[in-house]
Amino acid sequence: MLPESISFLKGVMLGSICCALITVLGHMRIGHGNRLHRHEHHHLQAPNEEEILKISGDERMELGKSFRVYCLIPVKPKDVSLWAAVKETWTKHCDKAEFFSSENVPVFESINMETNDMWLIMRKAYKYAFDKYREQYHWFFLARPATFAIIENLKYFLLKKDPSQPFYLGHTVKPGDLEYVSVEGGIVLSRESMKRLHRLLNIPEKCPEQGGMIWKISEDKQLAICLKYAGVFAENAEDAEGKDVFNTKAAGLFIKEAMTNHPNQVVEGCCSDMAVTFYGLTPNQMHVMMYGVYRLRAFGHIFNDALIFLPPNGSDND
Repeated sequence: MLPESISFLKGVMLGSICCALITVLGHMRIGHGNRLHRHEHHHLQAPNEEEILKISGDERMELGKSFRVYCLIPVKPKDVSLWAAVKETWTKHCDKAEFFSSENVPVFESINMETNDMWLIMRKAYKYAFDKYREQYHWFFLARPATFAIIENLKYFLLKKDPSQPFYLGHTVKPGDLEYVSVEGGIVLSRESMKRLHRLLNIPEKCPEQGGMIWKISEDKQLAICLKYAGVFAENAEDAEGKDVFNTKAAGLFIKEAMTNHPNQVVEGCCSDMAVTFYGLTPNQMHVMMYGVYRLRAFGHIFNDALIFLPPNGSDND
């Protein structure tokens, strides 16, 4: 009996060692594979003033004229007051802005996507934009109607980026394994990213219309899943001090938080000087932001900007 027990124990120990060895080797292979395909997260920063000043004045002027951003705003009829505010304020500073609605709304010009599903509206809007404007615009910026954007700051941030490279950037979020750009802060795609996404939109197994899951996921997460198949990964946009420039909250909330957390440095503890977006604004707050960003002036103080972005011909850009 004893020899049989010893043999049994030896067998158990040997089996355990083999299982452990297989597990370790398996992890080594998986780890190696992850190193080959893992995306190294980047914190993309804007160019500094010295870099811009190295460009000649004529080149800066030409660059300002040729740098073009197309804005996409997906909307629903219930957002009609925000829709009106966005149309009257910051979208005038886009080189072209178009609204993509869930149904036909006679009051506003919009492109009817004939669906209430925000992911379907987003993918249809991207397809429409690329099919029609692929040669005219370098960057494609999508924002919700509760977002306020400073397009000149967006252009400045993108100035040294190459639109022929697969950029996908904004405010990144990583709740689990999937890292994505939050639609609340706005999503920027380069022309190359749009090209890759456009190819995937016709491949249901990689970029499904309904997500292919029992539960529904948000449109920004679904976009990240599709772009991942194209080798396009989320990048967080920051200023030189590491502050986010795409924000998923309103400026007022940031100021309140700074007053609580940094009472002696409210301004420095709040937001980036070159913020691109704020989210969660009411229509009235949109107009207040417009006043503060574009209309309020301190006469007698001259700002010598190194770069000027001129509005397109025929624009009512103020």
